[in-house]
Amino acid sequence: MRRVFRMVKREYLASVKTKAFIIMLVLMPVLMGGSGIAMYLLRGQVDTTDKQVTVLDRSGIVADMLLKAVEERNKSAVYDKKTRKKIQPAYILDVVKPDEKDPQAQRLRLSDRIRLGELHAFLEIGPNVRHPKGEQSTFSIKYHAKNAAVDNIRNWLNNTINPYLRKVRIKDAGVDESKADEIMAWLQVEAMGLVSVDEETGEIKEAKRTSEVEAFIVPVILFFLMFMLVMMGAMPLLQTTMEEKTQRIAEVLLGCLKPHEFMAGKVIGGLAVSLTVAFIYIIGGIFFLGNIGLRDYIPFAMIPWFFIFLVLEIVMLGSLLAALGSACNDPKDAQNLTFPAMIPVFFPMFIFMPILQEPTSSFATWLSLFPPFTPMLMLIRKAAPVGIPAWQPWVGLIGVMLFTAFVVWIGGRIFRVGILMQGGAPKLSNMIKWAIRG
Repeated sequence: MRRVFRMVKREYLASVKTKAFIIMLVLMPVLMGGSGIAMYLLRGQVDTTDKQVTVLDRSGIVADMLLKAVEERNKSAVYDKKTRKKIQPAYILDVVKPDEKDPQAQRLRLSDRIRLGELHAFLEIGPNVRHPKGEQSTFSIKYHAKNAAVDNIRNWLNNTINPYLRKVRIKDAGVDESKADEIMAWLQVEAMGLVSVDEETGEIKEAKRTSEVEAFIVPVILFFLMFMLVMMGAMPLLQTTMEEKTQRIAEVLLGCLKPHEFMAGKVIGGLAVSLTVAFIYIIGGIFFLGNIGLRDYIPFAMIPWFFIFLVLEIVMLGSLLAALGSACNDPKDAQNLTFPAMIPVFFPMFIFMPILQEPTSSFATWLSLFPPFTPMLMLIRKAAPVGIPAWQPWVGLIGVMLFTAFVVWIGGRIFRVGILMQGGAPKLSNMIKWAIRG
């Protein structure tokens, strides 16, 4: 055991005493959540150049309303009320008479102006938008721009034109115009939890409002944190084992270590690295969320499950990758085996969203009970606010423990033969023979 501990210490210090480890410790959360962080930091970075849009109103009822609406919008949204600094672009609408003789030629001229930068976009309103009947092209509203799909002006036009047209239709139907706002009132369906009973007093407790943070962000953060830690702790074992074998370092180490001690030291060393990072991130996250008043969102009940599944996942994959690395004789062999070996990590990445949306479905249940996928999928199911039957995480835990023990046993038998085997590409048939014969 002392020799295994020394091997663990060697692997652990070889990883954490490098500058790369410190850099990745800081950069990994930035890389994983970089999009959200960038959106937050750049939220005030807006192109404030005025946007000119030409309006072709074939209906004859929308253009005047748009001119009034854009005037109000420019007064209230373009400049900061306190600093008077320009924070949004002004929208400039230019109403042009549609060319009924050759509409396609008019569209081409306007498109050319957009290409030259003279115009930002043009809006074409169909003649029958007041009462959309008949051919669809007659009541369509089309917005033409270089990047129309994600253009903020298109969203503003959409949210301005449609309420107005609804009011017009209500008025045409003979309904009092003063009641239009009441008729069109939008009532949001609130996301609520379940009514429960206080165990101490027996009183019925009102349901609490649920949030996107609880339903989505917390499970996703735990899921991606485990993915990141597995990639950090288990993934390098294939490459480092192959390098130690090809550089004859393994032969020197095997002079004072048994093969199973050598492999155990590498796997536990990788596990220690991941646990170190996990403790830093989780303790830091608890401290940060507590200081900004979001302590209620910290999933304290999930933390023990997170560490249990993390340990099993890294030991399972680490043993497999170390065994495969022992069978490789050059970097090309290691590269070819990397992706197949990481399927237990990559596959949950592809399906985590359907699992999160329907954590109690048969698909989610049975897939999360399949041992190679259990740590990541059961974690995200248990973190979801829906709640899963209490027996499932325990059954999944027992299954993954038995499967991990099997992988460690098989991996150890392959490692014992492969670490000293030289020459020839790694073959599945050979590794099966090594696993059977030891």
